[in-house]
Parts: sequence; C-alpha cells; structure tokens
Amino acid sequence: MSKEIFDEALAQISDKHITEAANTKKRRPVWLGAAAAALALVILVTALVSPSAGASGLIAEPELPKMAPYPSSLLGWDYNEKEYEAWQNSQDAQYDQPAGYADSLQSYFTESIPVLLAANGTENTVCSPVNVYMALAMLAECTDGSSRQQILDLLNAGSINKLRTQAGYVWNAHYCDDSASTSLLANSLWLQDGYSYNTETVNTLASHYYASVYQGTLGSDKMNKALQSWLNDNTGGLLKEQASRMELPAQTVLALASTVYYRAKWVDTFVEGNTKQDVFHSPDGAVTCDFMNRTLTYGPYYYGEDFGAVRLGLEDGGAMWLVLPDEGCTPADLLESGHAITAVLQSRQAQSASVKVHLSLPKFDVAASRELSEGLKALGVTDVFESADFSPITDYPDIWLDRVDHAARVKIDEEGVEAAAYTVMAACGAPMPPEEEIYFTLDRPFLFVITSRDELPLFAGIVNNP
Repeated sequence: MSKEIFDEALAQISDKHITEAANTKKRRPVWLGAAAAALALVILVTALVSPSAGASGLIAEPELPKMAPYPSSLLGWDYNEKEYEAWQNSQDAQYDQPAGYADSLQSYFTESIPVLLAANGTENTVCSPVNVYMALAMLAECTDGSSRQQILDLLNAGSINKLRTQAGYVWNAHYCDDSASTSLLANSLWLQDGYSYNTETVNTLASHYYASVYQGTLGSDKMNKALQSWLNDNTGGLLKEQASRMELPAQTVLALASTVYYRAKWVDTFVEGNTKQDVFHSPDGAVTCDFMNRTLTYGPYYYGEDFGAVRLGLEDGGAMWLVLPDEGCTPADLLESGHAITAVLQSRQAQSASVKVHLSLPKFDVAASRELSEGLKALGVTDVFESADFSPITDYPDIWLDRVDHAARVKIDEEGVEAAAYTVMAACGAPMPPEEEIYFTLDRPFLFVITSRDELPLFAGIVNNP
C-alpha cells in the first residue's frame, strides 16, 4: 500500500480525534495528596517483516472528559454554592454508570488476580486487574475468530459490542481529574509506518477507548523514546525506570499501551507524630522501617478462616484493604484459598465485627514488573500468541502477540495511598468471631487491594519487604 493511499485512509478518522503532532501539548496527571500508584501494560504484536521508514508522530488524539474543579471554597471558610453545584454535577455526570455494569467481571477478577500476583520468590509484587482488563479489551477489538473469543470468554463478555460498551463504563467510572483526586486511565495505539490499517478499528479505539494513535517506524530509537515518554506522561513519572527499558522490536506491526495513574488521600490521615520505627519480619530477615499508627474505634474488622482485614477509606470513595494472614499462613496461601479476595470483592457478604482496632501499618513503596504471556495463556488466552487473526486492524498475514509487559508501583504514607489483588479456592469450617479489641500489626508479609468507589480492584499486591 502506498504512503499516499495510507494517508488518505487515515484522513477518514473523525476530525475531533485528529490533532497535528506539532500542536500537541503533553498532558501530565495532577499531583495532589501524599500517595500515588501507577502502572503500565504494553501489548506488542509482531510479524517477521522489515518495516518501511516514514513519518512519525501523533495522528489522532481523544477528547477527554472535562471535569469541574473541586471547589476551593470547601478548603477554606468561604463556601461557594455555585462552585459546589458545578463540581457535584460534573461528578454525577462522570460516574453515573448503569447499575451492575461490572457484575460480570467478578469471575475475571477472581481468576486473574492470583495469576497476576503469582509467586515471585521473596520479592514484592504488584498488579492492576482493571488495567489488564482495559488492554485486553483493546486487543479483542484488533482480533477476530478464536483469538477474540478467548479474550471475550476470559472477560465474560457475550460479544465485542457488549465488551466495548462495558469498557466504556469502566473507563468513565474510573476517570477523575478534578484537582482533588486523580484517577487517570489512558490508552494508545502505535502503528508501523507503511502498513495498511483498518480505519474503522482505529477510529473505534480512538473514540470508544479514548486511545491516542501514533504512526512511525516502530522499533526505531525515535519511536521508542516517544513510547517511553507517553508512558511517563501518563503514569506521573512513577515508572520512569521501568519505562526506560521499554523498546519495541524492529519487526513490530502494531502496539497497544494502557496506563492507570491514581492518587487520593485517606479519609482519616495518619498523624505523622505517631509514626514510629519498628521491625518488619520479611522472608529474608528482620528489617527496621517506619510504622504508621492509628486506632480505628468502630471497625469494621473483617475476618475469615485464614486472615484478618481492615478497610481504610479514601477521599475519592475508594478504599485500601489490608489483609494480614493468620500466623503460619502466607499471602500466597491466601491467594490459593481465595477466602480473603472473596471478602474484598464481596465485602457486603463478608464476615465482620465492629471492634476497636489498633492499626500499625508500615509505610511502603513497592514496585514490580513482569512479562504476562504465560499468565494469559494459563487464563485461556492462547491463540493470539500464535499466527492469529488480526484482520479487524490490518490485512497483513502471519501476525501474533509477541509479548505483554506489565509494570506497577504503589506508595503509601501518612496522607494517602494506592493498590489491588485476588485468588479462588473453597474454604472449610466456620471461623470464630474476633475479640472486642484487637491489635492489627502488619509486621510480616501481607496482601493489599485498592478498590475504586465501584469496588473494582484498581491495584493489588503483596508486601514482603516494605
């Protein structure tokens, strides 16, 4: 296909999604609060061909939702009703998704979290089930036949149209940029210069998945730097080290990238003066670190056969779950039994008691990166790694998914937080209720999950060493 015909085809993309690269301004997430989490998932699709050289840069950019800022008057004494109403209406418009829109995703979260947090020795591990979901949904748009069907089955979607609609609900329900809380989802499609691409699919990704579209000589130093810059811009720079190693193979035909950046304050912040050094018993030996301390007067305290858990509210309506295995049990055991993850994802049905909880939580900054091909194969997504059907996006033959890279980082301190996790297995026996007063000291490996206001697991992880 000639360069002229390719340019003409791309011109069919809706005008509102086309922005000249020279006039593009980089968007950086708003930095507010005291804790942040970010991650990136990059899917690479390759074929054994030599790409042709050509123009590079942004060729389509989505129009992102515009949200009214959090009323400055609520931070002081001068209450402004109009500012508040504008902000509240903006929040309602963004988060007013159909009831039960994510119910069908429970099986995906249940199956995928244990795989995404698979044993990594004594290292910390972190993942984002929501981020992987969004990337897989885009991959489904680019594939067909059994390659697509396996993704639809994993995501429990009856059709590509139903998945597309649901992905739109998930994206909008987890997007917030109001200067008070930050939850930013971003997607992008990277096209190899000189190839023929289906403009209808490109337009679908740009309009329904808010994906920016780039074209250039993938695998070149220039485009690798462009991808690294995009990842950094959309993860608040938290994954700069991981992104600096992200390079596309020279034979790449197209690439999909999806990111999440999240930042929120605790509903009740920890008093910095109560932070004390203490010992954390990691698998590699005892380490001294800073523990934040607070008493939760009314709970609730969640418990099961092999764990205890508390839920700390975040100002955006989300929460961070802290799950401590019982003595003699490990986070990996919790993922295998499935009791703790079920309690987090179905908290209304979990056993709980209103007790006084003396919480002692280590400050931590954990990061992890891994290649997810084997994990996705274990979840039933196999055909796309062979000579797969990518006809919805390109007519080039013999294309397969080359690799899937996932990186995540979670930080917490006295002001705020981010994270998430899951596994399935039936439990035997009924657990005993807790005492009226307990000391919940996370001084050994534990599991954490950060859920959104809609109780979807944005992040999950295992802290082996804070």
